[in-house]
Amino acid sequence: MTQEQDRVVIFDTTLRDGEQSPGATMTHAEKLEIASLLDEMGVDIIEAGFPIASEGDFAAVAEIAKNAKNSVICGLARAQLPDIDRCWEAVKHAARPRIHTFIGTSPLHRAIPNLDMDQMAERIDQTVSHARNLCDNVQWSPMDATRTEEDYLCRTVEIAIKAGATTINIPDTVGYTAPRESAALIRMLLERVPGADEIVFATHCHNDLGMATANSLAAVEAGARQIECTINGLGERAGNTALEEVVMALKVRNDIMPFQTGIDTTKLMNISRRVATVSGFPVQFNKAIVGKNAFAHESGIHQDGMLKNAETFEIMRPEDVGLTETNIVMGKHSGRAALRSKLEDLGFELGDNQLKDVFVRFKELADRKKEIYEEDLIALMRTTTDPEEERIKLVSMRVVCGTEGPQQADMTLEVDGTESTTSQTGDGPVDASFNCIKALVSHTARLQLYQVHAVTEGTDAQATVSVRLEEDGRIVTGQSADTDTVVASVRAYVNALNRLLVRRKKGGTDKREINYKDVG
Repeated sequence: MTQEQDRVVIFDTTLRDGEQSPGATMTHAEKLEIASLLDEMGVDIIEAGFPIASEGDFAAVAEIAKNAKNSVICGLARAQLPDIDRCWEAVKHAARPRIHTFIGTSPLHRAIPNLDMDQMAERIDQTVSHARNLCDNVQWSPMDATRTEEDYLCRTVEIAIKAGATTINIPDTVGYTAPRESAALIRMLLERVPGADEIVFATHCHNDLGMATANSLAAVEAGARQIECTINGLGERAGNTALEEVVMALKVRNDIMPFQTGIDTTKLMNISRRVATVSGFPVQFNKAIVGKNAFAHESGIHQDGMLKNAETFEIMRPEDVGLTETNIVMGKHSGRAALRSKLEDLGFELGDNQLKDVFVRFKELADRKKEIYEEDLIALMRTTTDPEEERIKLVSMRVVCGTEGPQQADMTLEVDGTESTTSQTGDGPVDASFNCIKALVSHTARLQLYQVHAVTEGTDAQATVSVRLEEDGRIVTGQSADTDTVVASVRAYVNALNRLLVRRKKGGTDKREINYKDVG
């Protein structure tokens, strides 16, 4: 890269759009942690949340704003004055604040607030002007821009620029567009809209047709200079443009896309794993850049080529994204120092108290498994629970299963310090175990998702289980890993219930119930 290359601004919306994924809601502490990691990694702008959505969102955005060292901190606001005022109250604490306001401009979205074209144009002028009077860094988005009539899109973009918007984001809200259309749209706006050359155009793509990364890069080649994205591609439906994909694409193919970002790519693997942990959304094995198999080679031809020259089958080095090699073999005789070192190699930085907790569980696992793989340690980190959330704890359980029924589970749970025991039957050991939990913990949550993945190979492999529950609009996800699949299932269910109790206490519902949809 040369210093003359254009800079592409990375706008991360993991904490806003990413958190809208059903069940991906993060705790206050988790949001602060992820924001800190994004800041350290070199993300230019962090969209920290939607302040008017809830008191919890407001508090998180405000604290992130106060703690940010380098990044611009942005909040989302609908095209309504109370939204914008609330957003400013949260982000004004940042050294570099931004207000992001939006309204749906396509025919389908104009029908939601029941505004005609002229009424919407007036609303855009009023709200963007109001935001600019509060903050000198204002971003405006015409939601569903890719399905908005070109003439009207040009008209609204011009209004927003004249009202003071410094960044215009063009969202492909439903993941409908294709790369050549994405590029053509940016070129058209740059050519037709007065003042377009004085502001920054951004692209915000969803992955419904699997083209989010391609659409974002096409927009950059056409003149956009800000990419909106999330870690691991987290987000509504099929997700958003994945930060790690666009950043590494620009780095690896700098020969044909001569742009630079300020991202420290060696931190990608660490933040990917941490987001997967706190969101409860595991990364698929063949996910580009950060998937388990991204640098794995099983084919004999591939392995032979790798042994002779790594560049034969690898277009980037594992260490470029934060993967390091180590000769330390973990087992039951390993000590705290070795565990800390290995976890640091994997991208996890632990405080002394965290290390103490993880070490106890590591030893328990080592007593059951002869060899501890990296994947086992990553799974161990994913099951770390905030003590303040652990109102429900599994004390003991025993299951009876086989070809002859009934399948039965005996279970003791500790709920708010009091132990209770029950025996229940079910259609298999997991069903019987879940029936025990339902009998001991009063709730009406519906099981939306139950997934089991083997962490490693072998009969002693850990199983990672994800459980998603929904109750009265609140959606939560729990995750756990254990060499016993039924135990992992119970702990994942209990983990989800603990998160549900936290949500109940806050009195909030899933933010997707608020009538704002998502920006892109």
